[in-house]
Amino acid sequence: MIPVRCFTCGKVVSSLYEDYKHRVREQHESPKKVLDELRVSRYCCRRMLLSHMEMVETLNLYR
Repeated sequence: MIPVRCFTCGKVVSSLYEDYKHRVREQHESPKKVLDELRVSRYCCRRMLLSHMEMVETLNLYR
């Protein structure tokens, strides 16, 4: 689950994640190009999207 807001500046980043994930994984666009087109210019917000790992499916195995 991606955080709703950036930890550093407070900008809403969760609404951008689905589009970012789709374009990078399925359309094989570069992350830099996608973030630039989504107008994510602050490095703290870029970090939130670039470094996020989805762990929900992995952790469900241990319920």
